[in-house]
Amino acid sequence: MEDRVTLLDFWSSSWAVRVKVALAEKGIEYESREQNLIDKSSLLLEMNPVHKMIPVLIHNGKPICESLNIVQYIDEVWKDKSPLLPSDPYQRSQARFWADYIDKKIYNNAKKLWKEKGEKQEEVKREFIEGLKTLEGELGDKLYFGGESFGFVDVVLVPVTSWFYSLEICGKFSIEAEFPMIAAWIKRCMEKESVSSSLPDPHKIYDFVLLLKKKMGIE
Repeated sequence: MEDRVTLLDFWSSSWAVRVKVALAEKGIEYESREQNLIDKSSLLLEMNPVHKMIPVLIHNGKPICESLNIVQYIDEVWKDKSPLLPSDPYQRSQARFWADYIDKKIYNNAKKLWKEKGEKQEEVKREFIEGLKTLEGELGDKLYFGGESFGFVDVVLVPVTSWFYSLEICGKFSIEAEFPMIAAWIKRCMEKESVSSSLPDPHKIYDFVLLLKKKMGIE
């Protein structure tokens, strides 16, 4: 039986883009169903009744929720091509550790940074920059976080880089100037078709941020 794969997503969501990159790495064809995050569809509510959030991967009628969980599922089900997680249990545990770190220190602060102003924004920016500094130390002179090949930690981190242009403008700092190794890693990742075809345009993200700031009254 041929696999039926559907992704419930939203174009600007870095969490959903993780899943898109993983599917592209594996060469899996899927149907993308863009969701209205205000007026949630009955399909989304049915497939993710607990959190009622995207992304949701529907594989042969069965839902898999939460982006890190989905990427690991993709890697386990389609294991014959482009392995994302290392085979060694210790290395796999380290990859999961850094994925969790990225969620807590990078994604959470990226989400707050463009919304805040004044001292609160400076505090969030400090935490965000500290997180990137730690990640740059972990990357070191490696091509990718796992070594020579694009893997799980890269899939987890690279989607949020499409928001970096907006964060730099809102936070008045330069990632390339402060983190040259991270900047070089981003360029390497963007040379991959699976990444460049999945990530939204940073300028389109910035227009979206301006729209959200206006709606929220935080211009």
